[in-house]
Amino acid sequence: MRDHSAALLSVRCDDEPVTSNDSPDRQRRQQDPLGGDGAHLLLVLESLNHDLGRLDLPLTVPGADQARKESAQTKAQLDDYILPRFRSLDAPLLAVVGGSTGAGKSTLANALVGFPVTRSGAIRPTTRQPILLHHPEDAHWFEDRRVLPNLRRIQGTVAATPVPANSAGATPDAASISSLVLVGHPAVPQGIALLDAPDVDSISDDNRALAGQLLAAADLWIFVTTANRYADAVPWTLLLDAATRDITLAIILDRVPAEVQEEVSQDLRMLLDSQGLGEAKLFVVNEVPLDGLGMLPAESVAPLQLWLRQLAASSADRAQVARRTLAGAVRGLAATVEALAHAAAGQDVAAKDLRQTVLDEHHQAVAAILESTKDGTLLRGEVLARWQDFVGTGEFFRAVEQNVGRFRDRVGAFFRGQPPPAVRVETAIESGLQAVIVAEAGTAAENSDRRWRNDPAGRQLLDLDDLSGVSPDFPERAAAEIRAWQASLMELIRTEGAGKRSQARWLSIGINGLGAALMIVVFSMTAGLTGLEVGVAGGTAVVGQKLLEAVFGEDAVRRMAKHARDDLHTRCQTLLATEQERFLSRLPPDSSTADDLKAHAKVLSRMADRA
Repeated sequence: MRDHSAALLSVRCDDEPVTSNDSPDRQRRQQDPLGGDGAHLLLVLESLNHDLGRLDLPLTVPGADQARKESAQTKAQLDDYILPRFRSLDAPLLAVVGGSTGAGKSTLANALVGFPVTRSGAIRPTTRQPILLHHPEDAHWFEDRRVLPNLRRIQGTVAATPVPANSAGATPDAASISSLVLVGHPAVPQGIALLDAPDVDSISDDNRALAGQLLAAADLWIFVTTANRYADAVPWTLLLDAATRDITLAIILDRVPAEVQEEVSQDLRMLLDSQGLGEAKLFVVNEVPLDGLGMLPAESVAPLQLWLRQLAASSADRAQVARRTLAGAVRGLAATVEALAHAAAGQDVAAKDLRQTVLDEHHQAVAAILESTKDGTLLRGEVLARWQDFVGTGEFFRAVEQNVGRFRDRVGAFFRGQPPPAVRVETAIESGLQAVIVAEAGTAAENSDRRWRNDPAGRQLLDLDDLSGVSPDFPERAAAEIRAWQASLMELIRTEGAGKRSQARWLSIGINGLGAALMIVVFSMTAGLTGLEVGVAGGTAVVGQKLLEAVFGEDAVRRMAKHARDDLHTRCQTLLATEQERFLSRLPPDSSTADDLKAHAKVLSRMADRA
């Protein structure tokens, strides 16, 4: 087809906020297109639109890509068509002229209004910037972004002298698809606006997306195809979508050689009937030469033009078309919203599984740390050696066994002399406990990282980050927490020994010595030790316990040991919770969107069933 430049001049861009021409009285008169309470359904649709706006499907789970696409399309249809039409059932019909590449959409749109106004040509894609043709009296319906609110408005005018087909006329910015050119002219029947859309099978992804958006915003489709392309797959995908929406549809069979008109039109009609589109209007445009302006002869589109004018002239017919299309669109929402609810629930399940993986691994790490504090593990090596240095020789043990009173005297003398400092025991315990905590935290991080990477959603969240080890500052934080725990034991001893009798006893021994003894008691269970280790560790624990009981009493020692163990447990949980947050902070926040969408789907389904 020859190049036909648009006879438009862009004179104004409208970026004012969206307003509405619907008065409160008019809105109150609106009825539910499904036959019920319009106000209730409007609230449901507005709530659904809000929930779709906050729907986030960030995780890589099966079906997520399709769900994201459907979510965007559904929200766009609510914004572009369903809500605006619901609020303004008496607004002009929007007839979108759509179809395949090179089908002659722009030429047809020009013919319908009787002058060249849209861009067509041999270079594809042609219609990049949608042009909306309307009667001047209907301008306010479209200038305020009632429909297609995300497209800014460019006000166009018709040139006094049409530009010849072989001339370079003034055109809108063909590279932009973020705006809608509005052209008012008396040749367009009042009550119907024509929107020339991009090709549904355009080589441009943006053009295809825009074409789909415009078709979803239509009250009726004027779908253009040709004698040799009417059975193509892409157009039929859209036509079948129209069937599910129950949209009013006019099929234009363009460029039909006169000698095969009957045969081709009958074949297309059979296809339409077989696909549930038997009510679609079918108009045939024969292959004819174009004039110097690239225009079809008026008689080629006279039947279609008459049908549109008759429809525009009848407010009842227009309302019927609007209600039918709107009802079909609303009915179609139920299944889509239910599918989106399942997709959102799937995201929640995936996030929950990933979260539980991390929680389980770090919970096991805390349990392993605590187990090591009561199975004798920490009484091996350096800790045991420093404690033995502290309490002295075998003679010291025999003294403990003979008499607790004598034991206290001997220990007091021992401390008044120059024994190995108790702080060396604390340091050894700090070092040993730190090693255990860092090792178990590292194992939890390694296992969490591995299990997340075995899951597509977890792998996506980790990306290239390696979280298989502890944080760089974790060893120091662990050591600081252990020192804080040891300090809390010293404070506990001061509190328990506040009485004058106890105070005299623990002052005679030294608070560091008692603290070291309490730590040894906390780590005193012998599970996991064998042979000589059992005897040594067991005897070691007895020394510490006897010492503490001599000062504080048996009940107080049990209470202090339990408190110390519980405090250590809490501190380990805090340390590991900080580490696990490196994983958990990557998960999407908890949301009620899935439940909200399920509720919307049920309401829409009930309304559709009732209709």
